[in-house]
Amino acid sequence: MFFTPIRRDCSIDTSLQITLKRKKKMKCIIGLGNPGRKYKKTRHNIGFMVIEELLKRHQWKLNHTKFGGKYALEHMNQEKIVLLQPQTFMNLSGEAIKPLLEFYKIDLKDVLVVYDDLDLPTGKIRLREKGGHGGHNGIRSTIDQLGTKEFKRLRIGVGRPVGHTPVVDHVLGPFAKGEQAEADLGIQRSADACEAWLDHPFVDVMNEFNQ
Repeated sequence: MFFTPIRRDCSIDTSLQITLKRKKKMKCIIGLGNPGRKYKKTRHNIGFMVIEELLKRHQWKLNHTKFGGKYALEHMNQEKIVLLQPQTFMNLSGEAIKPLLEFYKIDLKDVLVVYDDLDLPTGKIRLREKGGHGGHNGIRSTIDQLGTKEFKRLRIGVGRPVGHTPVVDHVLGPFAKGEQAEADLGIQRSADACEAWLDHPFVDVMNEFNQ
């Protein structure tokens, strides 16, 4: 596909410049988790881990602290993007997400939330256009604050607890040695999916990665 470049001269109409500027959208990738070293390597923080993988790949930093979160403002493939890690603790995630989206006027169709899922095997990923909270308190808070279920999700499996281990201990515990390779693969594939979304329609990304 070929594109005709815009002629850069003084005769370009001012209204056209304004229109072009307005068409420049911003996408937001949000990884859910809990702040602090205590939770850094826990299953519940796999959303944070995906953000950290993207930061590492592109040598970016979470150099903004506002709205109850840490975030980066960057460009990739001519897309303006925000990478956000809420610092409110998981159960209040929406309290950091809503004000950031409002401040930067980010449309909900340009939002992707990445988080852990007990009902998927460790490292398995699933993308959806919308849905309920499925018992996940971070998503419950996000839905409550935004007043809608209409935002994109990327779920990463952390598996169900073995034996009589309580769910809270499972999600707030680290991956077992036998799970780490699958978890690392899930983080890599999730970061790949996030990057693909910046360039392709979400339905195409789902078709590619929901396998």
